Amino acid sequence: MLSSEIGRFRLINILEGLSFLLLLFIAMPLKYFADMPMAVRYTGMAHGVLFVLFVMMLLQVAVTNKWKLFFTFSLLIATLIPFAPFFCDKKIKAMEEAEH
Repeated sequence: MLSSEIGRFRLINILEGLSFLLLLFIAMPLKYFADMPMAVRYTGMAHGVLFVLFVMMLLQVAVTNKWKLFFTFSLLIATLIPFAPFFCDKKIKAMEEAEH
């Protein structure tokens, strides 16, 4: 998985998706229902770093592999929807396998 550019992108996609789920379903409830705002602080910071890394890698992979603008934009929008990055990973994996 880490041997190719798309493989590294897929890893960041999955990590970013997981950090979003942690933020939404663990850190936010801890903040509002258990009065633990630090959970959001650290999870939010990690998610922010992963999101920026995701966008940078998305642009790099899209340009390198000549992905269509619609597909690239769809992947970007998918990061805003919980669980969507995991469904997108299947499509990206199929594209990676088609390359080899």
